[in-house]
Amino acid sequence: MIQLYHVHMDYGPDSPALVDVTMRIGKAEFVFITGASGAGKTSLLRLIMLAEHCDAGQVLIFGRNVSRIRHSEIPSLRRRMGVVFQDFKLLPSRTVGENVAIGLEVLGRPRREIRSRTLEVLRLVGLEHKVRAYPPRLSGGEQQRVAIARALINDPPILLADEPTGNLDADLSQDIDSLLADINARGTTVLVATHDQGWVDRTQRRAIRLERGRVASGGIA
Repeated sequence: MIQLYHVHMDYGPDSPALVDVTMRIGKAEFVFITGASGAGKTSLLRLIMLAEHCDAGQVLIFGRNVSRIRHSEIPSLRRRMGVVFQDFKLLPSRTVGENVAIGLEVLGRPRREIRSRTLEVLRLVGLEHKVRAYPPRLSGGEQQRVAIARALINDPPILLADEPTGNLDADLSQDIDSLLADINARGTTVLVATHDQGWVDRTQRRAIRLERGRVASGGIA
């Protein structure tokens, strides 16, 4: 599903982001990316979501070498990956339903399909009753659930989450963990970057640890 071989990525001559990274993540796995701040977690996720390019090595997503695909093919590949951010990135002037539906609207899907799918994913995250609410009126945990619903609108095989519990308290973090586990149980590959070692230890899921841009452990299952 996701394969990296001897990947190097630099932000400048003296600013290596990833150094000789090799890892494999299989279909329907739930994997943590851990490490201290600056270890390369976000850089790795940005590379996988095709927001960055590596300087050396190979990155294979869905079996395709992404360094060799045409630029015009990138949007369709990105649509097969849902992304969740720490700061939610919801549009405050749009309702919950409108925020979630954006991914289908840009594809020009029929209105009836958009409405049905939006309610389906909001039901999955337990927020169907908030479809007409506005993000500023929601709790942090509810906003993160909306962000997860938005990431799932296209039913992506891969879900990437960058510090999804970073702005939440312990109880809300547990709720998000349970939701991500449920999504993974449905067959979605889930990759979570987090500095919360307690979360990793509690769940005992596979963890790939980065140190200064290098894989310190867990790269190959």
